[in-house]
Amino acid sequence: MESAAGGSRTGRNLPVAIAVGAGLGAVAIGSLYFVEELFLAVVIAAVGVGVTELVKSFAARDINVPLIPVLAGMAAMIGGAYWGGPAWLVGVFAMTVLVLMMWRMFQGTEGYVRDMTATVLVVVYPSLLAGFVALLLAHPLDGPDRVVVFIATTVASDIGGYFAGISFGKHKMSPLISPKKTWEGFAGSALACMAVGGWLVAWLLDGAVWKGVLIGAVVVVFATLGDLVESVIKRDLGVKDMGTLLPGHGGLMDRLDSLVAALIPVWALLSLLV
Repeated sequence: MESAAGGSRTGRNLPVAIAVGAGLGAVAIGSLYFVEELFLAVVIAAVGVGVTELVKSFAARDINVPLIPVLAGMAAMIGGAYWGGPAWLVGVFAMTVLVLMMWRMFQGTEGYVRDMTATVLVVVYPSLLAGFVALLLAHPLDGPDRVVVFIATTVASDIGGYFAGISFGKHKMSPLISPKKTWEGFAGSALACMAVGGWLVAWLLDGAVWKGVLIGAVVVVFATLGDLVESVIKRDLGVKDMGTLLPGHGGLMDRLDSLVAALIPVWALLSLLV
């Protein structure tokens, strides 16, 4: 989420954006604690929409990514990670790439490297990265709680950055990539992430507060970089938002950017520390 100096300058309807965000959170948390497999279905559906948005954006620049095989590989990676662990996630990823290389081969040589480069990008971002949420969920003791820590801490980065940015934002972080993002917004993201991380790790996982603060500090770095990575992709493709599905937010990929970027470090830190 990009920070700016005012709601009108962000081009957002803030009440609608808050309502949509709250609705998404309710669906995610509700499914997570109701039936874990239902939450996996929600994740696959959300990431599937994000993948579709990316593929359509590439197609507008005559870059062809085969949507159906990529979606199938993405679903298999997430399911494989949940039921089989990291080895299955990596194995399905490698097989997906190999199959897609062969799939594109039979469509001719023209633009093969260009199309396959974009295809592998989509298979990694967001598809492979999303598989790590299944690894969090699969933890035998407190998988759903670990997912909540991840989601809440990452979302805190967006919320803290937004409100600090519109209130105090003056110094641009990266004018060429994301002109509305400021260092003041980043500071707000950091404080929010560390506060939420420390609180939830202590409350839900019975871990030391400092471990949650450390996780929050790492999250804010990766969430911000993930946001900037998607901004670079959008600028290269010449689009403002990846989609229009979510009023006040843009496309689903515009909401997944920071989440998928923060997933691997959160999974690693929770595995090591808690």
